[in-house]
Amino acid sequence: MKKTVLLLTIIGMFLSQDNCKAQNIDFDKYPHVILSNKDVSMKVYLPDPEKGFYRATRYDWTTAIGSLQYKGHEYFKFESETYDPTATHRMVGPASTFKKPGLGYDEAKVGDEFIRIGVGFIKKIEEPVYDYHTHYKLSRPGEWSTEQGKDWISFKHIINSDFGYGYVYEKTIRLKDDGFTMESKLQNTGEKLIETDQYNHNFFEIDGKRCNPSIQISYPFPITTDSDLDGKVVLKDNTIHFTRELEPGQVFMSLKGFGKKSQDNQFTIEDTDSGAGVTVRVDQPLTKMEFYSNGKMICPEHNMRIYVKPGEEQMWTSSYSFFVK
Repeated sequence: MKKTVLLLTIIGMFLSQDNCKAQNIDFDKYPHVILSNKDVSMKVYLPDPEKGFYRATRYDWTTAIGSLQYKGHEYFKFESETYDPTATHRMVGPASTFKKPGLGYDEAKVGDEFIRIGVGFIKKIEEPVYDYHTHYKLSRPGEWSTEQGKDWISFKHIINSDFGYGYVYEKTIRLKDDGFTMESKLQNTGEKLIETDQYNHNFFEIDGKRCNPSIQISYPFPITTDSDLDGKVVLKDNTIHFTRELEPGQVFMSLKGFGKKSQDNQFTIEDTDSGAGVTVRVDQPLTKMEFYSNGKMICPEHNMRIYVKPGEEQMWTSSYSFFVK
């Protein structure tokens, strides 16, 4: 009996140690920089195929912002008891992504390569359709370079393929007095048209609070949806309201109401208890508008079209303006 108790005690000690390790993951070990000005401090993880914070294939590697602090409030803080940098769904910050499978996916045979913009060359696997949840194998990362100053950082990703696609993708994150901008440029250096869609997932967590009735999301026009909201949220005029504090789970909806002008591509999130909030604007027209929450993260997802002929380029800018009332 004493041996059994001793064994259980030792096992308990090891489990306790493992839990302590899990709860104290050192996220600073991943390559990153800190950008700052008078009121804004930002932690940006760097693209790195061997040591990077995010090494999966769903999200563009240029927008992994692990923390954004503005006037005493946190907007992107990432905390987790477990973490795998190759897990395709675990990302932080604005989390830019190109929603379509990738350049050359339809033409590629199983085992051939296709291209995820802002990621690199991916091996195609046997599957009925592309699924962004799948852990695809990154075969080649392409050419990455980075430049930075005290309050800005610029990424460049160069891809050249032997199946007609090539590009230079540049993104500059630049702090401003009340937030930051992301200036993106995609230059088509290949022989084939680049046509896809892009959006920022926007993993907002204001001060780490769960979604509750004090948090509201508003748009510059009345919104409607045909999605089943399961009583978790209600839409009133141009605003999404949570009906209660959400337990872990999902809210997802496709939204209607936007027009063709670029001024419609914006939203505001506010925690009415603390007065902390953010307004996001993108200078391109919307093609689709969706909203997702897992009970903690607040994710307005605004899709835009990317259409770049060989020898041409497309530019777009996202502006994130924070406030405290």
